[in-house]
Amino acid sequence: MIQYNQQLTKIKKALLSANKILQRLFSTSLSVEHKQNGDPVTVADREVNEAIKKILLENNEGWLSEETVDDLSRLNKHRVWIVDPLDGTREFIQGIPEWCASVALVEQGQPVAGGICAPAKQQIFLGSKTLDITLNEKPVKISNHKTLLGAKILASRSEVKRGEWQKFNNESFTIIPTGSVAYKLAQVAAGEADATFSLVPKNEWDIAAGVFLVELAGGKVTDLAGKPLTFNHHSTLTNGIIAANPGLWEEIYKLVRSKL
Repeated sequence: MIQYNQQLTKIKKALLSANKILQRLFSTSLSVEHKQNGDPVTVADREVNEAIKKILLENNEGWLSEETVDDLSRLNKHRVWIVDPLDGTREFIQGIPEWCASVALVEQGQPVAGGICAPAKQQIFLGSKTLDITLNEKPVKISNHKTLLGAKILASRSEVKRGEWQKFNNESFTIIPTGSVAYKLAQVAAGEADATFSLVPKNEWDIAAGVFLVELAGGKVTDLAGKPLTFNHHSTLTNGIIAANPGLWEEIYKLVRSKL
C-alpha cells in the first residue's frame, strides 16, 4: 500500500504556515475587494495561497485553488492539490472565528490525504489513506448519533441568513449556523457535530479536504442527489452536500429530498 506520510507532513507544514499568516492578519484592518461573483477577497487569501503553494506544489502535479487562475492542465495530472487558502472570508472579515485553510491531495479523482486548519479555534485536522484522522494529533471519529431527534446539524450561516433553512425550523434537530463549509465538515469528521448539509452548489476547493476527512472518520458524504463525490473535474461545482455518519445520513437525505 502506498504510504502518504511525506505528503501529510507537507500538508501540516503548509497549514502551519497558513496559520501563522492568518493569525497575524485576523482582526486587522484589511482592504476588501470583490470578485465578479460578488465574493470578498483580501490580502490574507492571496498571501496564504502563495505561501502554501510554494510548500506543496512539485513538478508534474496539478493545482486547483480558489485564488489561482485555473490551469486546466490539471485534468491530465495523476496528482492534484485542491486548496482553499481561506474558506470563510466573510467571517474572517467580520471577526467571526469560523474560517480555515483547507488542503486536499487528490489522485485520479480521489482524495488520499488532507488537512484543515482553523487558527481562531487552534485546531488542525489531518488524515491520509494510511493514517487515521486526528485533531491536534489526537485520534477522533465521527459521531454515532443516528436519529434526527436531538442531532446537532451545522448550517451555512449565509443560507440561514437568506432564509433557506426556514423550512427546517420545526424539525427535531438543532440548527447551528456556522461559517466555512470546510470547517463544518472538519467538525463533523471529528464528532464535534452530528452532520452538515448545504442546499447550494459548492466548489471543489470548498469541500475536497473536508469530504475526505469525514469519509476517513467513517462518515458518508454525497451531493444532494445522493451521489458520491469525486474531484478534479472541468467544472468545479458540486450540487450541494450532505455529510453525516451512514445511519444519520439516510434520514437527512430523505428529509432534504422531501423539501426540495
